[in-house]
Amino acid sequence: MTIHNWDYAPEALEVQVSELLLATADRSDELVDESVRLVLQELRQHLNMEVIFVSEIRNGQRMFQHVDTAPGKELIATGGGGPLEESFCQCVLDGILPGLVQDATSHPAFAKLPATPFRVGAHLSTPIVLASGKVYGTLCCFSQAADESLTAKDLQKLECVARITARRIDIKQARQLQPAEENRTPCGPASPGKL
Repeated sequence: MTIHNWDYAPEALEVQVSELLLATADRSDELVDESVRLVLQELRQHLNMEVIFVSEIRNGQRMFQHVDTAPGKELIATGGGGPLEESFCQCVLDGILPGLVQDATSHPAFAKLPATPFRVGAHLSTPIVLASGKVYGTLCCFSQAADESLTAKDLQKLECVARITARRIDIKQARQLQPAEENRTPCGPASPGKL
């Protein structure tokens, strides 16, 4: 299924992406399922970026739960990761770096950014915030080259997809907890004559 037009206002885009995710019913037990993967690939292509990924933050680590790359641009991979403190994601979460950077190498905060094994030029990043208020991780995309054409509207599209991704993760986590809760025996006083 293809999203043919990403030039919607963010609210309308959210409706369109939500409809796509409903149309592609869950076929996976993974937190980031196939329908989200399709949306991420479409967004990466629309933004003309080399890499887009969903990361999970856990125990001070940033883990790539899903990565989509342009052909020949496999700079990172699903399952990879590293210390959160050594990432641009942490810089965005800490407010050192804004969510939209057209060229990281010319940004005033460049000297404070962690070293990367490859050049990062254009960079878009936003947190994935669950219903509980917990930051699950980040949704980011980047290219090695700078891109002066990126706008606040592009960041809003990324934020829209991050909100929908958070909703999908909330649903998946609730489903994973449900069987455990159904099997739990309520605690209370024992019935007379029973142990």
